[in-house]
Amino acid sequence: MILKQITCTLFFFLCCIGLFAQKISWTKLAPGIWKGVIGSPEPYDLVKASGAVPNTAAIAEIGEAVFPLNPAQITGALSDGKTFLTFPLNRNEQLYGFGLNFQTVHQRGRILELHMDHYGGKDNGRTHAPVPFYVSSNGYGVFINTARYLKVYAGTGVRLDSEHPPVAKDRNTDKTWSARPYSDNVEMLVPAAGVEVYLFAGPTPMEAVRRFNLFNGGGVLPPRWGLGFTQRVQRLYNADDVMNEAKAFEEKGFPLDFIGLEPGWQSKSYPGTFEWDKKRFPDPKKFVSDMMAKNIRLNLWINPYVSPDASFYKQIKPYVGSHTVWVGAVPDFSMKEARSVFFDQLKKDQVSIGVSGYKIDEVDGYDHYLWPDVARFPSGHSAEQMRQTYGLLLQRYSFDMYRRINKRTYGLVRASNAGGVSMPYVIYNDYYNHEDFITALINSGYAGVLWTPEARASKTAEEWLRRMQTVVFSPMAMINAWSSGTKPWSYPEVAGQVKQMAELRMQMMPYWYSEFAKYHFKGIPPFRGMSLEEGFKQDARKQAVNENLEENPYAEAVSKEVKDQYMAGEYLLVAPLFTGQKTRKIILPKGKWYDFYTGDYAGDGEIITVTPGLDKIPVYVKDGGIIPMMPVRLHAPGAGEKYDLEIRYYGSRPGSYKLYDDDGETFNYEKGEYSWREIKTTLIDGILRGTLSAPAKGKPDNIGNLVWKKMTNTK
Repeated sequence: MILKQITCTLFFFLCCIGLFAQKISWTKLAPGIWKGVIGSPEPYDLVKASGAVPNTAAIAEIGEAVFPLNPAQITGALSDGKTFLTFPLNRNEQLYGFGLNFQTVHQRGRILELHMDHYGGKDNGRTHAPVPFYVSSNGYGVFINTARYLKVYAGTGVRLDSEHPPVAKDRNTDKTWSARPYSDNVEMLVPAAGVEVYLFAGPTPMEAVRRFNLFNGGGVLPPRWGLGFTQRVQRLYNADDVMNEAKAFEEKGFPLDFIGLEPGWQSKSYPGTFEWDKKRFPDPKKFVSDMMAKNIRLNLWINPYVSPDASFYKQIKPYVGSHTVWVGAVPDFSMKEARSVFFDQLKKDQVSIGVSGYKIDEVDGYDHYLWPDVARFPSGHSAEQMRQTYGLLLQRYSFDMYRRINKRTYGLVRASNAGGVSMPYVIYNDYYNHEDFITALINSGYAGVLWTPEARASKTAEEWLRRMQTVVFSPMAMINAWSSGTKPWSYPEVAGQVKQMAELRMQMMPYWYSEFAKYHFKGIPPFRGMSLEEGFKQDARKQAVNENLEENPYAEAVSKEVKDQYMAGEYLLVAPLFTGQKTRKIILPKGKWYDFYTGDYAGDGEIITVTPGLDKIPVYVKDGGIIPMMPVRLHAPGAGEKYDLEIRYYGSRPGSYKLYDDDGETFNYEKGEYSWREIKTTLIDGILRGTLSAPAKGKPDNIGNLVWKKMTNTK
């Protein structure tokens, strides 16, 4: 015992004086996934907060892979109660990830502090999902499993012991001198005396991302209705107002699957009581039932700060933090006691009468309203750790409510982190730059989160239509009218085009649903950046001239940053236009691509310039692409409801597509109650031949009649 104490004391002394440096030893957890440990990791981290459970079977299907880096070049050191980590970079390597960034896709050459916050207009690491994961263009990923604020130097500091240091230059005489010399390391500072590090192999960047997603449980599989259209109504609407809004959608023929109620549904908000306001909603149970009778579900706004006037305030008070938010108590959701009181109220008052989900607001920041870092919580977790994980905790335990009653949910949240991959929530915020919304959508695919480029209001009809076009090609088709009261038809000049886009969203539901199933079962992000697409070559970008393709300081790594086009599912490339744009350039990956609307040939591994007009958002389909579509309808198909399919085929190559099917509403798919049905197409003498495999015996079969449509004219 004495020897052990001496050893521990010596270890601590060496850490404090900065002499304890060590290489990280690695343990293989699954094919292509390794865990490294340095020092003494804290017992509370992102994986534990989220409760994420790896999908080991799906990881194994990706296959074995070799350790992607030289382990001797991955080093760590402990000093001053902090952990220092170093990872190697080569000259031609680009980095993606480090959370939900809004203005940059390339992260090499950046300095970030990954800190949970409301996005403030600058990519500095303070964002709604500061996920400590990055993926390299060389085909590997790195995840730091900490609930602390993490400092990142993504190839910015030149080490004295660098293996490949830049040449020192004389600024007086050398015009090539740079204030940002080349660096061959990623370095990170964790304010804790130890941490877990995970390494994900490829061999491609997509496979590294897939392994990360599956390690965190696989992506969310929303209910079908969650992929329909949603309208969030003004904040003080009453039951009659909501019913009238739903009626207007129906009369005008606009699709609608769920309505979001904002703070006015509660008797008090900011802080909240989590009880219905009986003046605006005198009979909540009947109101929810009446809406469900119209095939419209309800989603309720909350922030989790408890009013002194809440009926359960006294019960939860022993389990809250030392500081308030808007004078509301902050429950410590890492404690079972706090969770029991809070979520029992939600179950009793809302979920039990049929409320289908929540919008979890203001769990991200800003500093001026969230609890300060000096706050204390009864669990003993620090204010910093609670801030990094609070959104995860709310997602996890609200999700559990619905899992227990075997009903899927799909909602909104303002904060997430690593471990949130499988949570049925889409991130949103109050920032409203359209171009940056698309960059965030691209970055979400590297961070294991979902993001919605929601529409709220617009200065012009043109802007409104452009925003609605991108909403349709995103994880949640939403108008957030809590303040503006905007409707899809609020801009009469483009109401017809907006309606067509909303109808297209519904027609494409079989495609979207199958792509989200691939996210869940295979870890493939449904919306993602071009660097994850096979055949997308960096050298093609040198030709592009576009204000949204910005120079990167590391010319050795890549020449241009592409942040205004993205992949949507297996086959679609989406290239939005923004207000004022008439034409734009689009970079097509290698292989033939075809216009989504007409089937016309667009190009092959080249840069094209298009002038699509106001009515269309440019979308292109890979050669051999198959897009399953259903007829236009106002609501998503219900459990067991059959729907017809129009199977659209593009190009000339033989095509195949995995079409997913289940009941669309429950978790029975976890018991094997789902089917993958293969669509195959080929051209014989220019005539389209197609087949759809039969469902396995006893598996879901919701497909009705089939119509095959050849989109591309070929000889």
